Amino acid sequence: MIVIALLTVVQPVVTAGPATAAVIDTSAYYVLVNRNSGKALDVYNLATNDGAAIVQWTRNDGAWQQWQFLDSGGGHYRLRSRHSGKVLDLYDFSTADGANVVQWTDHNGTNQQFRVADTDNGHIKLINRNSGKALEVWERSTADGARVSQYTDLNGTNQQWQLIKIGGPGTPGSYPNPGLVTGDIGVHDPEVTKRPDGTYLLAHTGDNIPLKTSADRTAWRNAGAAFPGGVPWAHPYTGGGNSVWAPDITYVNGRYYMYYSASGFGRNTSAIFLATSTTGASGSWTNQGLVIESRASDDFNAIDPNLVIDEQGRWWLDFGSFWSGIKMIRLDPATGKRADNTVLGIAGRGGGAIEAPFIYRRGGYYYQMVSFDFCCRGAASTYRIMVGRSTSVTGPYVDRNGVPMTSGGGTQLLAGHGGVHGPGHQAVLADNDGDVLFYHWYADNGASNLGINRIGYDAEGWPYVY
Repeated sequence: MIVIALLTVVQPVVTAGPATAAVIDTSAYYVLVNRNSGKALDVYNLATNDGAAIVQWTRNDGAWQQWQFLDSGGGHYRLRSRHSGKVLDLYDFSTADGANVVQWTDHNGTNQQFRVADTDNGHIKLINRNSGKALEVWERSTADGARVSQYTDLNGTNQQWQLIKIGGPGTPGSYPNPGLVTGDIGVHDPEVTKRPDGTYLLAHTGDNIPLKTSADRTAWRNAGAAFPGGVPWAHPYTGGGNSVWAPDITYVNGRYYMYYSASGFGRNTSAIFLATSTTGASGSWTNQGLVIESRASDDFNAIDPNLVIDEQGRWWLDFGSFWSGIKMIRLDPATGKRADNTVLGIAGRGGGAIEAPFIYRRGGYYYQMVSFDFCCRGAASTYRIMVGRSTSVTGPYVDRNGVPMTSGGGTQLLAGHGGVHGPGHQAVLADNDGDVLFYHWYADNGASNLGINRIGYDAEGWPYVY
């Protein structure tokens, strides 16, 4: 509830402690909230060009509302947008009251430098080095889109700003809204791979495994189903239905591999199957058969598969839900099937709600993401994304505080906030512009939608989303 309050109320500034010039962290990003309006300093319309307007907007913690303080010396800083990479700028070196504040390529000019001046109430003022005037919301407006300008320092509340540091995973206020997606975006349990031609192929839970494609990771369109003729081989696990769950799709060695699960809610008589295709297109998939199943007598649940290829080229499959937690088996790359009978435990909550594992490698670590709590309840869903890491693909995985994920550990990466409910069943794609998080989330009306955000990493290598 604390996170929801931070993101939805008009005056979130009262919940955070004061920030002063003495404690500015030049390696961090901050949201600047105006004392008068309760709204955040914002790059208008997500612009990336020189001269784009700087305004105030309802706080959403998007990258266009996040600012890094770059030290210019003498107690002055440039404020660089996380979204555009450009800095706050007094246009044309103006010294006039009411002059436009824009973003511009960083040339470290005095019109781009601001002194951070403390007030007596936990807020700061930003005094431009060139003009000596204060950054303010023009005419004390409280409207979205109101322009930000400079004016003689009157110490008005519209000239006072609270710095809210955007911290690591789980820090209140660090949760962004899903990025812009358009078109056919109704999904549940999405997973994405990149095709050789640079386009994207997405598979998700549903009848016969629905497929979607995108050329730009923003606009999505339906692309049929993997198995338009049905999945009769899965019927013993689905009660005769064609709805199969949580496909995991990977393009490797010139072929698409898709692991997916068949089950029913609340039971662990489940199975994970493999299908392959050379094109990924609807109707082109060949069922390669059963990979692993679980029975009522087992202490695990064979759903939510994820293929992991480690740095030695070995193949692994992590999977699981509830029961004794997340498991891992070794696969034979020649067949995509089990290599031996060993089942490893890599995360768990003592029978509590944990599922949807996804493991990926970055630098010297393997990161394991899981979903805690409950999906599939519409706007009442409580899914949240947790993360741990290990130097070995098989673990042990620990969270930021060193708690093993096998003992319930996990650092919160993304949770519900505002009108975004139950974000989870996550997947990560290493794209040309960095790591990208895919997930589903529920709207107020209960619809399950595609969520996409970028992933960044803090100084200690822990991920955050923006």
